[in-house]
Amino acid sequence: MDNGVLDQIAFNADGLVPVIAQQHGSGEVLMLAWMNRAAVAETLETGRVCYFSRSRNKLWRKGESSGQVQRLIELRLDCDSDTLLALVDQTGVACHTGRRSCFFKALRPDGTEIIAEVQVPPETLYG
Repeated sequence: MDNGVLDQIAFNADGLVPVIAQQHGSGEVLMLAWMNRAAVAETLETGRVCYFSRSRNKLWRKGESSGQVQRLIELRLDCDSDTLLALVDQTGVACHTGRRSCFFKALRPDGTEIIAEVQVPPETLYG
């Protein structure tokens, strides 16, 4: 891995950068997660999307427990170099709730509306 590529990314004080995962082709926004240098390097090297789990404080390979893998199509850097866009091919659902996208709650003037139903029960994904 060319460290010059990684040096172009403006990681925050915690060594992380936000990543928006988007289904290539359709443009569907699937999720937001975080990467550190090791996650970016692994993703670029393997083509399988790897994130950094802040709650577990370790690398998290998307789908390692659920089987809902993201294959990298292209990784893009925004104009300020502080956010990544991962164009992916998502296998199955992206959200741990069993929905295709993590963005399933629409804010309305009178409350929140669930706009996407569960496709796979979480207990099926995670046992």
